[in-house]
Amino acid sequence: MSQLDKIDKNQLPLHIAIIMDGNGRWAQEKGEDRLFGHYQGVESVRNIVEGCAELGIEYLTLYAFSTENWDRPETEVTGLMELLAQTIRQEVSTLNKNNIKLQMIGNIEMLPDYARQSLQEAVDLTKANSGLTLIIALSYSSRWELLQAVKGIAADVKSGKIMPDQINENTLRHYLVTSAFPDPELMIRTSGEYRISNFLLYQLAYAELYFTDTRWPDFGKEHLYEAILNFQQRQRRFGKTGDQIQRESATDMH
Repeated sequence: MSQLDKIDKNQLPLHIAIIMDGNGRWAQEKGEDRLFGHYQGVESVRNIVEGCAELGIEYLTLYAFSTENWDRPETEVTGLMELLAQTIRQEVSTLNKNNIKLQMIGNIEMLPDYARQSLQEAVDLTKANSGLTLIIALSYSSRWELLQAVKGIAADVKSGKIMPDQINENTLRHYLVTSAFPDPELMIRTSGEYRISNFLLYQLAYAELYFTDTRWPDFGKEHLYEAILNFQQRQRRFGKTGDQIQRESATDMH
């Protein structure tokens, strides 16, 4: 029996974010070079995107490449960029067939021209789709994002567009690169690391965090279902007490 049968379709997370970790270590454990692991990881991306689309998840964010990853060996970075451009080109027809809209967040200007063009074409070719929104975080880090937001707010204060005393939480949210998307409710990290690694620090404030030892190339639909089941067993309190949440649930039912 698949874990899928146990999932309550009425309590799905609206937005899942995933730190896809472990490609390099998975490859090295098999005596291969790190790039081999990244190629295998693409298949996991296909499976998980398909799994989320089949379930009816509305938003999926994948942390594909951080700003810190630019410091990796040049051969690995170049190989990753070529793999990215090639994969995106190949997947556009599948994304359209499955009604999936592709979006990007991050310092995309840092990408090589050929990779940036492939990505922009894919975004343009899928923009009319209305199913799952697949958000790829590329050359992204949360501290970079927050710095851009602060600079944007400062510029608009200086030009008189907004007054300092008008700035609130919604103002900051508007200047984030994720302003068009709801915050993730479930964050999954593979490969046994227990940290957020500069990923969506502001947006994950109340997300449920799920960590698994499974390396990303081995992470399949059943692993996704296990994470969602784990999410559904948790009580999300948002700073309130468990008793308050239970009383509110009882009131909603009446």
